[in-house]
Amino acid sequence: MTKEHGSAWPDAPLIFERSRAGRRAGRPPRPDLPVPELPSAVRRVTPPRLPEVSEPELVRHFTTLADRTFGVDTGFYPLGSCTMKHNPRVHERLAGLPGFRDLHPHQEDEGAQGALELMWQLQSMLAEIAGLPAVTLQPAAGSQGELTGLMLMRAYFADRGEERDTIITADTAHGTNPASVTMAGYKLERVETDARGNLDLDDLRGKVNERTAGLMLTNPSTLGLFDEGIEDVAAIFHDAGALLYYDGANLNAVVGISRPGDMGFDIVHYNLHKTFSQPHGGGGPGGGPVAVRERLEPFLPVPRVVQDGDVYRLDSDHPKTIGRVRGFAGPFGVFVRSYAFMRAYGPGLREMSEVAVLNANYLLARLKDVYDLPYDRLCMHEFVLSARNLKRAHGITALDVAKRLMDYGIHPPTIYFPLVVSEALMIEPTETEPKERLDEFVEAMRKLAEEAAESPELLKEAPRVRPVRRLDEVRAAKQPVLRYHFDEHPALVG
Repeated sequence: MTKEHGSAWPDAPLIFERSRAGRRAGRPPRPDLPVPELPSAVRRVTPPRLPEVSEPELVRHFTTLADRTFGVDTGFYPLGSCTMKHNPRVHERLAGLPGFRDLHPHQEDEGAQGALELMWQLQSMLAEIAGLPAVTLQPAAGSQGELTGLMLMRAYFADRGEERDTIITADTAHGTNPASVTMAGYKLERVETDARGNLDLDDLRGKVNERTAGLMLTNPSTLGLFDEGIEDVAAIFHDAGALLYYDGANLNAVVGISRPGDMGFDIVHYNLHKTFSQPHGGGGPGGGPVAVRERLEPFLPVPRVVQDGDVYRLDSDHPKTIGRVRGFAGPFGVFVRSYAFMRAYGPGLREMSEVAVLNANYLLARLKDVYDLPYDRLCMHEFVLSARNLKRAHGITALDVAKRLMDYGIHPPTIYFPLVVSEALMIEPTETEPKERLDEFVEAMRKLAEEAAESPELLKEAPRVRPVRRLDEVRAAKQPVLRYHFDEHPALVG
């Protein structure tokens, strides 16, 4: 474990401040191609003010930025509900194979048989994992998968002539759930969590009626708990003619163990970049395929990958389709990496989830005597602790714990979510971390609890050895500095 030490990132001039007129690091290639004439409305009046530095200074600039960046390749990254697992490097080599890398989106089907076969096989594997027969690969991320699922619900009920306008979500739901509900034109209804961390069935029964279109639920939930009444939940909605939507953000806990379709869910989205290993964060890349039951299959987006004998093709002949939800056929590089990940595991894919659950329960067992445990149950792939005992006794918050963890070379867990737990710390180790790394995390977390009692100022001032210290986050949100102001930074004066 990285112990606290003096700052390794002394203040240094910005790249613009190192600029000296006339210095060059190189010139871009100038291909022998005609230069198009730009319309005057989009043509620059003056050249952009770019930094002028030598090649060594440019290399040092980007190397310094890389050194300051924390990622899953840098250290432990227990960001709850994000599944920040290791990304095998062989996947990058496969995604970079010329036949995949250089494939044009407009390539005719007969010239893209390998890519189409990979997509078809990926669809088949995802269908088996969900326990549902039909899959679209098109959505670009989990959030777009959510919106696609809700659009499928709307198309399904419109086709049946039913007017349903309400979607129910749990009070532990990811923030994208209510956002997707609103974007899809539905009303939102929340159901409470009971004392064991399950959906409150009495509250649920009182809210499901003939206007209910469906439920959006993550199982296991963001509390890291598998809902013990999921069969009753499914019966409540299906008896009312409504549908169940499975938010696949936490699928990493159950692959090969239980299937959303068998639980009663009618629509499932996957987060390929989480469960099946992608470099993700900072906006992408991601993949959010959606699986559905037979009765929803006619409404899936087009084009779809189909097999005719030994030939694969894209098929758009589906009159009831909701149409496209993104350009072309989906994020293909993500497909290659996820397909490789699943083929590498083969029949042992279940082990991925089993080890993820084991790692989370090991951490929970070693930390629950130091931090508050809101729901005293075995967890799944992640769990939620609370720093409210530290806040009561020493004035130390979950934010203070998260900031101090950075001084130990560990990325903070998700904090203040789910909202039903005060001072929440949501921790997900994933299956790719060894026991030694888990023990280092436990040592750091227990040390922070000791520091909270003995030297609370250490946590209040943290991080102390990172390139950026404690920020005024309110001011940063209200006055963001998004570009270099050569003469004056107006957000930083006055």
